[in-house]
Amino acid sequence: MSGHSHAKKVKHQKEATAAQRSKIFSKLGGELYIAAKERGGDPGTNPQLRHILDRARTVNMPTANIERAIKRGTGEEKGDVLQEVLFEGYGPGGIAVLVEGITDNKNRALGEVKQAFDKNQGKLAGEGAVRWMFQRKGAVNVPPGNKPKEDIELLSIEAGAEDLYWREDGTLEVYTSPTGAEQLKKTLEEQGVAAEPASLEWVPKERVVLSQGDKKAAEKLFEALDESDAVQEIYANTKD
Repeated sequence: MSGHSHAKKVKHQKEATAAQRSKIFSKLGGELYIAAKERGGDPGTNPQLRHILDRARTVNMPTANIERAIKRGTGEEKGDVLQEVLFEGYGPGGIAVLVEGITDNKNRALGEVKQAFDKNQGKLAGEGAVRWMFQRKGAVNVPPGNKPKEDIELLSIEAGAEDLYWREDGTLEVYTSPTGAEQLKKTLEEQGVAAEPASLEWVPKERVVLSQGDKKAAEKLFEALDESDAVQEIYANTKD
């Protein structure tokens, strides 16, 4: 599993509890804050903000929550000052793990992430230890049931895909340059291929196969990391 997207989790769990949805909205709010803080609150001139807005609408995030997060990011409303963090570590079977987060207290977030690694056969590593094993890419997921695999692959390549990866559940992960994901999604949809909102992800350069035991242990690590309110996304160089 290359990445764990909180927005995608809610989308595919129609019976998600109110608490789960609240957690998702909180995490998306942090992303909206950072995007608006860095490049302004106008999605017309801020592609990253536009990507996050697409995801927020996909999971029916309330408009009031969206507007509040953006205004806090632009400074129009007061609130806690948030910052992005990226933690690196090793998991069961020696897998490389990247943990993206947004927090108002880096030391607290570091403590929570370290505890999750320590308790789940993992180890927190220093800056740069595993990041070199990943590349920053624009990503668009194509859910199963669209068209024959060969057709989707060809259309994706023609739309600007730099790499493709089929997951066990039949979803195609289409990767392109960090700035090309939105156009790729638009081109696919024009060709009749339904696609999920574009995003930026850390994509492993190479993937490793885990034993069943290590795979289960890795899932427990991901679940423990996900418990931290600071954690946004989790990426690992594992193969489905």
